[in-house]
Amino acid sequence: MIRKIVRDEFFLSQKSTDATSADIAIIQDLKDTLVAYQKNCVGMAANMIGVKKNIIIVSLNVFNIIMINPKITKKLQPYLTEEGCLSLDGARQTKRYSKIEVVYLNDNFKTVKQVFAGTTAQIIQHEIDHCNGKLI
Repeated sequence: MIRKIVRDEFFLSQKSTDATSADIAIIQDLKDTLVAYQKNCVGMAANMIGVKKNIIIVSLNVFNIIMINPKITKKLQPYLTEEGCLSLDGARQTKRYSKIEVVYLNDNFKTVKQVFAGTTAQIIQHEIDHCNGKLI
């Protein structure tokens, strides 16, 4: 189901809780909502659709990757950049890392450890910040 994008900064600044298999419907809602906003959005966190769970989706052009309870375990090569957000107006400066290692559960609830770089790493960091209640 396509959900409305939350723009309430108080709600978005609250920390999300870990997801369980009982939260599986949220994954489909994230997929549907990302497709609906694909012209303006390359990633989304569950709190952006009104659910305070640690679930994100990242568009990798050909397919989307779901990350449940993602945790960044390594960060390399910091840099400053400006980012926009579907939930917020304008662009804001933020610190990101060029290369990250992330441990997460996939949509089958299997543990995955993966390294990401470049734009994909930046999107993942942005969405994990959402889960942690951090706004750019």
